[in-house]
Amino acid sequence: MNARPNIPVASLIPESAPFTPEQRVWLDGLFAGLLSLDAAKPLAPEQVATLLTGAGAAADDLDDGAPWHDPAMPLPDRMKLAEPRPLRRKLMAAMAQQDCGQCGYNCHDYAEALFLKTEPQLNLCVPGGKDTARMLKTLLDEAPAGGTAPAVVPASPAAAKDESKGRSRHNPVEAAFLSRRRLNKAGSEKETWHIEFDLDGTGLDYAVGDSLGVFPENDGNLVDAVLKALGAPPDFPIADRALCDVLRDGVSLGAAPDMLFQLISYLTGGERRQTAKALAAGQDPHGDAKSLDVLAVLQKFPGIRPDPEAFVEALDPLQPRLYSISSSPKVDASRVSLTVDAVRYRVAGRTRLGVASTFLAGRIAPGETMRIYVQKAQHFAPPADPAKAVIMIGPGTGVAPFRAFLQERQATQASGRNWLFYGHQHRDFDFFYEEELKNMRAAGVLNRLTLAWSRDAKEKIYVQDRMRDVGHDLWAWLAEGAYIYVCGDAQRMAKDVERAWVDVVAKHGARSVDEAIAFVAGLKKTGRYQTDVY
Repeated sequence: MNARPNIPVASLIPESAPFTPEQRVWLDGLFAGLLSLDAAKPLAPEQVATLLTGAGAAADDLDDGAPWHDPAMPLPDRMKLAEPRPLRRKLMAAMAQQDCGQCGYNCHDYAEALFLKTEPQLNLCVPGGKDTARMLKTLLDEAPAGGTAPAVVPASPAAAKDESKGRSRHNPVEAAFLSRRRLNKAGSEKETWHIEFDLDGTGLDYAVGDSLGVFPENDGNLVDAVLKALGAPPDFPIADRALCDVLRDGVSLGAAPDMLFQLISYLTGGERRQTAKALAAGQDPHGDAKSLDVLAVLQKFPGIRPDPEAFVEALDPLQPRLYSISSSPKVDASRVSLTVDAVRYRVAGRTRLGVASTFLAGRIAPGETMRIYVQKAQHFAPPADPAKAVIMIGPGTGVAPFRAFLQERQATQASGRNWLFYGHQHRDFDFFYEEELKNMRAAGVLNRLTLAWSRDAKEKIYVQDRMRDVGHDLWAWLAEGAYIYVCGDAQRMAKDVERAWVDVVAKHGARSVDEAIAFVAGLKKTGRYQTDVY
């Protein structure tokens, strides 16, 4: 059989198509195969859309190539990229793209469950919040006949899935809270805690890279303030519970849901009714929509006294929160630890609280129990080969899983080298686990530790700046097969770190920028570049 001549093939994908270089190459190969062409003119945009949205499952299910699967991309941009795609893909594009598991799915599977109507709730995407819930409702409302939107309803036992105990948000276990230890030293502008739970008797185990889901309670002072604004007695019966208990652990008192504005629009008139209707539609008539939690809404519409049962039904369920596990079971399988920033901020003269973070930081006492579960990591774990080197980048609380990685690799005597990039505001106040990391350096477990402090000099220095400073060595590690891990803020840090990697590969790997982008994308596809972002 004669070999084909090596003839350059023209790209089938127009330059205007929203794809990265590596996606363009992949799609060129796919479409050329489908069309049996050795060379062809570029496809028109509508032809690309037809192929991508047609009946062929291979073209429709390119989830790892979905151009919107980027947690730093704004929702409008994601929806624009997904515009020519089928409904199930538009639903996925509406998700926060973090694959965090807080909804009980990854982004793709949550979209599939909504599309197939096996999941009734549209408000499970915690990082996507109201914007995601609104977009999901809009997409399903606009779907053809048979694609009507499921209702946004509070979580109920009927919605629970039959899964092993302690392995999902639907079936948590009770675990004892052991302790908290402040990680910041006096003078820090932050409040970060090392948290530990006792797993004895829970039947739970975990692996490094996993996350722990916790079910918090709302602050008691906030519950009292809501009850007062509502004008309802604390013991008002809601099903078989008291209203105060439902407000404490059953519903979210954070960002006000659209259904609450809808309820208020039914109970008032005139200008206030128009304001409530506008807020329910996602508009911002007074420029304060983003600051409206449940209490702020009751204060914005004083005198409104909705029926307590209708009020509760209009609220979102209180969702569990996920935190990266910062310990290895190889050290102590009976304990699990977290690294938690306590969130407190002022809005309109009132201090708002991160519901889970401040619960762990102060409202739960040692010895008390709370519901928890282990969320297995999907694509975030140390290399299967212990001889492989790892490069870990985790500023702030992003260091949490890497403390676990290092504990694990020390306990198993993994021979691969370890390099950690860590940063925060001030070295004197915010160097989390400093003694542990120094001891690991002395023991030869942590081969390199690169630090970045953003408030210790006039010029702010971040981990991505340090990466560029040592780019030659990073490239040498990478060329020898090192794995990359990034944990932290999805909106800025993770994207800045990825750009730094592109710069390192381009400069020290003698590649063009486009080639460096494709190289980094290739690392992700082969599992050598893994992220845990939030």
